[in-house]
Amino acid sequence: MQRKSVRGVLPGIVMLAALTAGLTACTDDGGSGTPSDSKPGTKPGVPAQPGKYRSLPMPCKAADAKRVKAMLPAAEALTPEALEAQYAGVADASYDAGRRVGCRWTAQTPTETRLLSVGFERVVSYDRATTSDDDKARQVYLGQLTKAHLPAPVPSASPTPSGSGSGSGSTAPSPTPTPSTSAAATGAGATPGTAPGASGSPSAPPELGSRVLEELGNEAFLEDKLGTAGATAAQARTVRIVFRTSNVIVTVEYSVQPAPPGTVPPSGETQDSARQLAQALVERFNE
Repeated sequence: MQRKSVRGVLPGIVMLAALTAGLTACTDDGGSGTPSDSKPGTKPGVPAQPGKYRSLPMPCKAADAKRVKAMLPAAEALTPEALEAQYAGVADASYDAGRRVGCRWTAQTPTETRLLSVGFERVVSYDRATTSDDDKARQVYLGQLTKAHLPAPVPSASPTPSGSGSGSGSTAPSPTPTPSTSAAATGAGATPGTAPGASGSPSAPPELGSRVLEELGNEAFLEDKLGTAGATAAQARTVRIVFRTSNVIVTVEYSVQPAPPGTVPPSGETQDSARQLAQALVERFNE
């Protein structure tokens, strides 16, 4: 009887020991206690910081009222209500006032018609893992610069050699100013000799032309276009200034069209008015 009980117990002990050894082997992964198919953990990259500006100003209130009045002379026959409406401006339709807003003004007198518009665009990067809001805004700005057929700024790490003439838009200081930077430094209202495109008449004011501007926001350019002259229509001059301040791109567009045919709006005066307004907007953002 004793031999039978021993024979029955021993096989059970052997089976229990085998099961225990199998469970230990399944759970022991080199002593780490982690599944064998897990991947080493990596810390996620630090996302780029958002842009400096989280909102946009009210466009029709952003421009200084005194400057707007100086740029848009009113007709003497206007009633007080019409005069107030002229300088109040008309806001552009916007589906997202936090991303894009604008305002337009119109002034018409017997001698000329003037148009003024101001636009603000707040650029947001949707992939901050690789691109910040500022970097995305700079990409948008450079796209507009290309459309204006102006040279992109040369990286400051690779300054343009003196006298090469290709660094007119360089953000790095150049020992020898190029025509574009010298024109910007003298001011839009100055008359530093006859610029390319100016007429040969001694009485005609010089054409300052389109160019990259310095010391206006982070980067800026000015585009000057003169409309085609017609037999019965005067030439209209439109000056557009685009500048970037952090993640906001601001556009100022100023157009002057005299009524009498053959009259050409002066380049210096028109550019100077637009630049003064743009500079005032830069200072407003810096407040």
